[in-house]
Parts: sequence; structure tokens; C-alpha cells
Amino acid sequence: MAKALFIKKADLVKNTAISGNVDTDKFIQFIRLAQEIHIQNYLGTDLYNKISNDIIAGNLTGNYLDLVNNFIQPMLIHFSMAEYLPFASYTIANGGVYRSEVSNGSTISKEEVDFLVQKERDYANYYTNRFIDYMESNASTLFPEYYSNTNEDISPDKDTIFHGWNLG
Repeated sequence: MAKALFIKKADLVKNTAISGNVDTDKFIQFIRLAQEIHIQNYLGTDLYNKISNDIIAGNLTGNYLDLVNNFIQPMLIHFSMAEYLPFASYTIANGGVYRSEVSNGSTISKEEVDFLVQKERDYANYYTNRFIDYMESNASTLFPEYYSNTNEDISPDKDTIFHGWNLG
């Protein structure tokens, strides 16, 4: 079964600090991961599937195209980077796990990577809040799938704040 990605490499290169010479196979899985974990969480199963199916069929248009271009893609771009950054300097190959060495620079510390990840999460949360505000005003008339989730479907999360774990 074909799976749609809601962004392309060019979207990351154009909208983040990632270099255009980074091999796509180094980060493509992090786009898929961010899309399935974060984006599906905010869209819900039915709207996520509708958009995915329309992309695969080549008929994403109208309000759905606007939603993807103006709200979903900015969220996904920054969620993808937040997922990719901790792994950016590692390669897993037949011989094991390797840390890439740079020839004309130096690697950064874990704290610096954590700072970059947090900045990307901040950007993603900003765009997610914009998405949630837009959906609260428009979903009932423009996107019926936002409210049609049932049973094991994921219902859209309408909160970007992590409230901690509830162990009780």
C-alpha cells in the first residue's frame, strides 16, 4: 500500500537549517515518523486518511490543499526536524553504529543538539496552535472528517502542552 508524505525534501531545505546536500535516506524516515505520530495526533485518523488518500490519488484540492499548504506542512517540517536532529550525526551500517566526523567543522554537544531540538519543537508548537485555532473556527463546515473518528480511531488532540505523566 502506498503511503503519502505531506512534505518533500525541498520543504525542509527551504524552511529549516538543513543543508540541501543531506541525503534524503538520512531523514525520510523521520518525516514519516513525525507525520504518523504528531500530525495524525492533531488531525485525527479520518482527516489524516482523507488527506493521505487524496495525495496518493493526485486530487488534493480546495480547502484540503489550503489546509495542507498553510497549516499541516509548517507543523510537519518542524516536527520532522525535531525528530531528525538527535540522529543526524549517526550512521548505522553492517559494522555497527558510527558517529560521522566532519572535515571542516566540529561536532556539537548534546546540550547544543537539545537546544536545537527544543527550538524546532517551539516552532512546531507555534504552527500547531495556529492549526488548532483554524480548525476550531472552520472544521465543522470545511472538514467533516475532523469530527468523524470512532472506536479505535485517533481523535484530534487540541492541546500542544505536555501536562506530564498521570500515574494514578
